Amino acid sequence: MRVLVVEDDHETADYITSSLRAEGHLVDHCNNGKDGFLNALDNDYDVMVFDRMLPGLDGLTLIKSVRGAGVDTPIMFLSAMDGINDRVEGLQAGSDDYLIKPFSYHELSARLTALVRRPPLKTEETILRVADLEMNLIRRTVSRDGTPIDLQPREFGLLEYLMRNADRVLTRTMLLEAVWDFHFDPKTSVVETHISRLRNKIDKPFSVELIHTIRGAGYSLHE
Repeated sequence: MRVLVVEDDHETADYITSSLRAEGHLVDHCNNGKDGFLNALDNDYDVMVFDRMLPGLDGLTLIKSVRGAGVDTPIMFLSAMDGINDRVEGLQAGSDDYLIKPFSYHELSARLTALVRRPPLKTEETILRVADLEMNLIRRTVSRDGTPIDLQPREFGLLEYLMRNADRVLTRTMLLEAVWDFHFDPKTSVVETHISRLRNKIDKPFSVELIHTIRGAGYSLHE
C-alpha cells in the first residue's frame, strides 16, 4: 500500500517509515503540515498518518483542510494527547482512527491495514433516472423528457420508491410499508388511488408507459 506519513519528530518518523518500507510499502514523508497538505492533494494514497502537533499546519487543521478539499483517503491520527476530548476532537475533525503515543508498530500496521480494507462509503444518490423520467432528490423535482411534473409529497414518495426499485415487482403490502409506513392492511384503495394519480401525470401525457400493473402481484416501473 502507499502511505503518507506527516510527522515532525525525526525519530518517530524514521521508525514508522523504515518499518513500513521493510514490509514492502511505498512511503512518503513530510515533516510539516503544509507539505503534508500538498502531498495529500497531489498523490493517490491508500492511507495517511498525521501527527497532531505539526509546524506549518497543526494536525487538526491539516485534516479539516484535506477533508474540505474532497480527499476521502483513510487517515490515522497519531498523538501523545490521550484525553477523551482530544480523541473525540480528532475523530470529529475527519480522522478515521486515533492512535496514542507511545505505540507499538505492530498495532499501527494492523490498524492501517484495517483502514485500507474498509469498503468506501457509498455516495448518496441525488438523481434517479428511469428511461426519460428523472427525479432530483435534492431539489425535490421530477421531469420526463425535460417536461416538469408537479407531484404531491406522497406521490413523490411513491414514485421515488418505484424508481429506486425499477424493474422489480412491488406488492401492495411493500408499498404500504415503504411509503405509508403501514404494517397492516388499512382496507382502503390508497395505493391504487395514488398509482392512478401517478399514471395520469407520468404516463398519460407521453407515448410510452412506465408504470405497469403485474396482474395478481403488484406494480413495476420499467420502460
